[in-house]
Amino acid sequence: MIIRLKHLVVAVIAIPFLALLIGWSGLIGVGASSGHWAITDWFLHWVMRNSTRTAALSIEAPPLEDSTMLPPAAGHYEMACAMCHGSPVTPRPELVRHMLPVPPDLGPRIPTWTDEQLFQIVQHGVRFTGMPAWPTQKRPDEVWAMVAFLRQLPGMSADRYYELSGLYRPPMEGEVDDLPLSCESCHSARKVGPGSLVPSLAGQSEEYLLESLKAYANNERPSGIMQMAISLLPNDSFPELAHYYATQTRPQDSAAPVDADLVERGRILAQRGRSEDKIPACLSCHEKPGSNPVYPRISGLSQPYLERQLHLFNEGIRGGTEYSHVMREAANYLEDDDIVAAAAYFAQRQE
Repeated sequence: MIIRLKHLVVAVIAIPFLALLIGWSGLIGVGASSGHWAITDWFLHWVMRNSTRTAALSIEAPPLEDSTMLPPAAGHYEMACAMCHGSPVTPRPELVRHMLPVPPDLGPRIPTWTDEQLFQIVQHGVRFTGMPAWPTQKRPDEVWAMVAFLRQLPGMSADRYYELSGLYRPPMEGEVDDLPLSCESCHSARKVGPGSLVPSLAGQSEEYLLESLKAYANNERPSGIMQMAISLLPNDSFPELAHYYATQTRPQDSAAPVDADLVERGRILAQRGRSEDKIPACLSCHEKPGSNPVYPRISGLSQPYLERQLHLFNEGIRGGTEYSHVMREAANYLEDDDIVAAAAYFAQRQE
């Protein structure tokens, strides 16, 4: 039989109308209870793997051995991921086993992906699966922290998971019931040592803490981890939280050993700045008697945290209070070695 051009034209026109007719008829089932055909399930996963592999070709993973990356990511995993994927302390809920597709047990899956592919999945999510994108696309550092945590997840013990995530362990005989994840799970004094990427909130002004909470809630300070945490809190709890942490006392002996020359360079920046490079003195605003209470107290915060925040300001990413533009301008001309020196100085400085 000879297929003529007019037959092809008719087919090209008819096929879309036939597809619309089938869709309109309601004959295509969308219920999750029946599952996918085996060929459909294979095809969707095949496409997903190929797409992820190709997208990850342009991504280069940084070193992921830094253990300070793990606690913030573990806390976020407990809040946002364990409900579908389970964790070393809780299996996947029975409810998610009736989703289509079923959220996988990550233990055997993670080793089948490269670091770059895991980043692609966590950063951008996966369509039609319920796997969301990271809450902000401006913080790849947080996504890499999650990748570092996921690499540790297979085979992780329950005790290690409790330690990293900040979950309270199950009560021993005679103790009170287990407590859920909370602000203290990450910000308590026992979690915010000299190498922590999580800041100590103790002793900050109520004004700064309250404005920071509002900034996270209003997506004015990008952080997928904090935006998720804030979303679980009622807005009317912000003043109470700000008051609580403002009245706490920050430990005075948490500074890690540092290089004396590095600290001296940081001291010069903090006290004098570098006018020829348009870098103002840090202490002309921070911790100056009578200064704006919305400017945070930075002395005694950990060096890794201070470095991270200075880089975010330097890159124009960090938001926050209505004065955050002042800090972005101040950090605009900092070089990497300036950031390290300033962070080292303030980490060991006790106000």
